[in-house]
Amino acid sequence: MNTFVTSIALDTTDLRVLDLLQRDASLSNQALAELAHVSPATCLRRVKRLVEIGIIERRVAILSPDKLGAGLSAIVEITLDRQGAEHLAAFEHKLLAEAAVQQCYRVSPGPDFVLILQVPDMPAYHALVLRLFTQDANVRNVKTFFSVLRSKFEPRLALPGAA
Repeated sequence: MNTFVTSIALDTTDLRVLDLLQRDASLSNQALAELAHVSPATCLRRVKRLVEIGIIERRVAILSPDKLGAGLSAIVEITLDRQGAEHLAAFEHKLLAEAAVQQCYRVSPGPDFVLILQVPDMPAYHALVLRLFTQDANVRNVKTFFSVLRSKFEPRLALPGAA
């Protein structure tokens, strides 16, 4: 038995299907079944099960930020003054409503949050800072790192035995 996922039983066919979908979620069921070496009915049933149990959260298209005018990437560390559960939740709720926040992590130790932002340019970043961080009296510290080159972006998870 595979130990990668301990609470949900996944066999090599499930892992192969997941790996193929991570590479190209636009595959038709027929094409996916052929590549996974299973019948279309089996493939459809497996994908449906993987969606139902929450292994597949959603299928998306990955867009080019540069080609769509959102070429400034920033990694931001946020430290709050008050870190009670209600303060963390309130600030997190505010972040989740902001489209420019692509990823939001509560972290420990160090800052309270690490964010990945994607904005058009520096004026848009500045406006976001004013809106999210400056006007909130609970933000103690903001430390931002601007990406000068994206060498790798891979949302795929490495799945054992999937190939």
